[in-house]
Amino acid sequence: MRFVTTGIRGAFVIEPELIEDERGFFCRTWCRREFIEYGLNPDLAQCNVSFNRKKGTVRGMHYQVHPRGEAKLVRCTMGAIHDVIVDLRPGSNTYMEWIPFELTADNRMMLYVPEGVAHGFQTLACNTEVFYQMSEYYIPEAARGLRWDDPSFNIDWPVEMTAISERDRNFANFIPEFERHVKV
Repeated sequence: MRFVTTGIRGAFVIEPELIEDERGFFCRTWCRREFIEYGLNPDLAQCNVSFNRKKGTVRGMHYQVHPRGEAKLVRCTMGAIHDVIVDLRPGSNTYMEWIPFELTADNRMMLYVPEGVAHGFQTLACNTEVFYQMSEYYIPEAARGLRWDDPSFNIDWPVEMTAISERDRNFANFIPEFERHVKV
């Protein structure tokens, strides 16, 4: 695997290194030893799959607060997504900044999202599936979110939003006083 730094500290794009032959290819998508070498959280508590019927579906922006913060490893296994992370760690030099990534079934890239960074995506194709590996269990009391259209961030979504959950639609706009819950 090749670990590529991003504009947000601790977030990496991870590119699998394909070993190809006449059968197809083989690659690793997770290695505890390499995660530790790069200072990434190697814990794995649960894995999730998100299937999205419509192009333009938005999920997020989600995170969990300290002490239940979660790191995520995200990969698009079918279709394509415009993946976005927002740094919510007070004291970080990229606090309140966001950056996008295009993850597709074809490019096989993964995104490592560290604790304290919100994550969400918009589907770029119908019938898109996303696979997540999580370092922490889902804890409803620790779960938080940002509005997908919060003016504090002005995230640029590439296509018209066609579907979003009521929960995601109704997140409050970001209020900095809540930053005490996010551990740097």
